[in-house]
Amino acid sequence: MQLEAITWQRMAERLAGHLEKGAGEGAWRRVCVDGAPAARTGVLAEELAGALRLRGSAVQVVAAEGFLRPASLRFEFGREDVDSYLGGWYDTAALWREVFGPTDPGGTGRVLPDLWDPVTDRATRSPYVELPPGGVLIVHGPLLLGHWFPFDLSVHISLSPGALARRTEESARWTLPAFARYEAETGPAALADVLVRADDPRHPAWTGLTGPTG
Repeated sequence: MQLEAITWQRMAERLAGHLEKGAGEGAWRRVCVDGAPAARTGVLAEELAGALRLRGSAVQVVAAEGFLRPASLRFEFGREDVDSYLGGWYDTAALWREVFGPTDPGGTGRVLPDLWDPVTDRATRSPYVELPPGGVLIVHGPLLLGHWFPFDLSVHISLSPGALARRTEESARWTLPAFARYEAETGPAALADVLVRADDPRHPAWTGLTGPTG
């Protein structure tokens, strides 16, 4: 696989242009930026949001961490259970209901930006956001591919095992086997439309873009 060196800003501009070309009449466009917390998916998500807004698009960014399940469910089998982290930490049903359903054809566009605060372990009570038809929804965070979420464009930010270990906080090192399993069992690099390698966050490289979105 051939990778091309690029800056995050230039990558965002290229992705924004790609989305603009593939826009359907009145349809919401849904984008995934997938990667471990150490990959800092929010950086590219916000860069892309800025590039899209400059092109006149309405954008809503949603972090997967805002849809964590309550601690009583996440830690049911212990605080460092790999199986629970892979399959039970993120409220995928709420993402379908509050984020993807409203942006389906005929949807309302009323998106909930977050649901649960993991620090307080309470509902955030955030108000719904009206994303007009033709707007872009950007969802970013870990373990997003493999759930059949209806993304029009998906980006996976990949780190080598060594880089992932170095850039993961000590308290979260127990998640490393979970990401190894995610790579082996889900294959996010193959599922994504765009692969980014970011072992050195100052010098990312990517596969580039081909063809229309959809």
